[in-house]
Amino acid sequence: MLGEFVGTMILILLGNGVVGGVLLSRSKAEGSGWLTISVGWGLAVFSAVAVSISIGDADAHINPAFTVASVLMTGHYRRLLTYIPAQILGAFIGAVLVWLFYLPHWDVTQSAEKKLACFSTGPAIRKPFSNFLSEVIATFVLVLVASSLVSRRLAPGGIAPGLGPVLVGALVWSIGLSLGGTTGYAINPARDLGPRLAHTFLPISGKGPSDWSYAWVPIFGPICGAAIAALFIRVTGI
Repeated sequence: MLGEFVGTMILILLGNGVVGGVLLSRSKAEGSGWLTISVGWGLAVFSAVAVSISIGDADAHINPAFTVASVLMTGHYRRLLTYIPAQILGAFIGAVLVWLFYLPHWDVTQSAEKKLACFSTGPAIRKPFSNFLSEVIATFVLVLVASSLVSRRLAPGGIAPGLGPVLVGALVWSIGLSLGGTTGYAINPARDLGPRLAHTFLPISGKGPSDWSYAWVPIFGPICGAAIAALFIRVTGI
């Protein structure tokens, strides 16, 4: 649980941190664009997985969707009650750290929409079914490819020590570049829910609403995508 908590906290601090750097006014990275964000998130995942494994000596899910997939594949249902709360709390604390880190920049940033984007995801075009489908497909790819990387067929002797976080980070970078432009690729319910809660409760200067009407998409889309991937993995024997 501690590994999941700290790993998810690092994920959000670095991942939402790069979004803040790109979007908030008078940041030195302001306006550096989507490529910067996607690279930053890939490196954030690499860092978070490495930390989570080092502390928890376990799976390093840092993602409730991955935990749901793991439960469907292994039957270890207790993880739902231990991993997921730790992940959401870690994401919340990570978002609080992002707020503190950029504290002078909230006042000078006029756009409430950009401030919210430093915490939670949002659609480029608001079409709930299409947005939901985007999250389902992207998370299916995440779980399928990440599971394939450690499959017995691809790596009969197991992957080299320390290589797993690098590969998963590269995978998330690829998803961001290819499948991230429609919704901001939450692909992780905790990544959206924890920071959205932080946005709701923190005294952020000039913030607008937290857009809870959209929040179901980055929560249930990834869970559905992960569940479909888990069933596919069981059928194919990856």
